[in-house]
Amino acid sequence: MSFTRFLAVARKEVLHILRDSRGLIIVLIMPVVMVLLFGYGVNLDFKGLPVYVYDRDGSQQSQDLLKRFQASEYFDVVRVVNNYPSLARSLDDGSAKMGIVIPWDFSQRLSDRRPVRIQALVDGTDDNTANVLIGYAEVVVQGYSSDLQLDWLRNRGQLFQPALVSVDNRTWYNEDLESSAFIVPGVLALVMSVIGAFLTSLTVAREWERGTMEQLISTPVTPVEIMLGKLAPYFAIGVFDVIVCALIAIYWFRVPFRGSFSALLFTSAIFLVVVLSLGFFISVIAKSQLAASQVSLIITFLPAFLLSGFLFPIEQMPGVLQWITRIIPARYYVSVLKKIFLKGTPTALLYTDLVPLVLFAVVLALLATASFHKRLG
Repeated sequence: MSFTRFLAVARKEVLHILRDSRGLIIVLIMPVVMVLLFGYGVNLDFKGLPVYVYDRDGSQQSQDLLKRFQASEYFDVVRVVNNYPSLARSLDDGSAKMGIVIPWDFSQRLSDRRPVRIQALVDGTDDNTANVLIGYAEVVVQGYSSDLQLDWLRNRGQLFQPALVSVDNRTWYNEDLESSAFIVPGVLALVMSVIGAFLTSLTVAREWERGTMEQLISTPVTPVEIMLGKLAPYFAIGVFDVIVCALIAIYWFRVPFRGSFSALLFTSAIFLVVVLSLGFFISVIAKSQLAASQVSLIITFLPAFLLSGFLFPIEQMPGVLQWITRIIPARYYVSVLKKIFLKGTPTALLYTDLVPLVLFAVVLALLATASFHKRLG
């Protein structure tokens, strides 16, 4: 392999990138835009959800219960209505996610030590939000019920109270349970998929469409030198984008970074080899920029978005899809990113994700090398 010929091919690819304004936008602006969009636009934190209340009792006890809901960070009691149709209308027009109905005999039943039920009407168009709301509402009501039982015992001079079992929660790695803490690092996998596979999938196909492949074939440049020369600029761009996105995540979104920056660059370099090799292979077999771009998006970006654990937990997927995710390289890269950012896992303990990534890198690099030949047709 000649280093001079390799540099000549790399220089040619750099000139093309600089002359292609659309490619420059993708390379320089899209990573930043994607991080900002996902950081601000995708929010899985269920806090301050709007709640409407229909208090048919209007007693001090019912007001105490409503204050419990208002004090919770998950609920925002935005309005108290005086009839059932108004409550139903708030759910219909989307101004409320949940409606609470307190029965007219609420305080009387409590005084008589009889069971009483609170009605909670939940907007089920988003099943995930509905399940979370139901769970939070049950916790608030159970806490209120436990306090009533303790007050009843104290008022009757009961010295020996039944033991209450509670859970002392301690959240590790993402103490504030901020969704941006695991969403923003995962955006790096999407950025690498776009930069790596999408752009490199156009390299060889572009040469065929523009008729410049014949010139490359007639030169003494070897297939390996062509491949490495074309991929080297995108590798450098990918590393640059990783650094930019990581800095935005750490200093703009305040995502905890407890790991090693060198480990982040090392694992990102391996994943870049994977997506670059895959993109180059697609470019060789497609021989059309349109076909290559469509195939690369289907094979890399969509699986990285849907099946990598970036947004949706793999453990909650059907068994068949869980097995399919094992052949998605982005799955292992997303796992590494979360471990490096949030857990600070040492590189030596990342072998469960690094070994599959290295295997993907070796296999795809060999496949890309074997697929490209210096001949027409």
